[in-house]
Amino acid sequence: MAQIDFYVLQANGDGARHQFACRLAEKAYRLNNTVHIKVADAAAGQRLDDLLWTFRDGSFVPHEISGTASAEPVSPVTIGHDDRPEVKPDLLINLGDAVPENISSFPRVAEVVTSDESSKTQSRERFAQYRDQGHTLNTHKL
Repeated sequence: MAQIDFYVLQANGDGARHQFACRLAEKAYRLNNTVHIKVADAAAGQRLDDLLWTFRDGSFVPHEISGTASAEPVSPVTIGHDDRPEVKPDLLINLGDAVPENISSFPRVAEVVTSDESSKTQSRERFAQYRDQGHTLNTHKL
């Protein structure tokens, strides 16, 4: 079973979710963890790719979009909209709208929730699904 951490932000919108995902990915990378960030679609993946280069002065998060560089990713952080990353990461950051199909294969999952109603509603549904599957759940209000 996976450990699922819900990070509840006071801010609204996808921009806030993406900013926090960048900070979380950077922290995990600095702790020598591999990370996969699951996004809703290719356009969101490209926006996150661009943001990882610019979200904070002086930061460096080596990353790549899954399936674009080589047969097997070489970066510790990957971005993709497919439920099956090419390499099993230490941490999955789920920015998608649903629980990934293969959730039990990840040791840790981060869910980023903003204060807008649609984000909270979707996260409550995912929380219930994770709970019903028997995963360990934690909530962090930021």
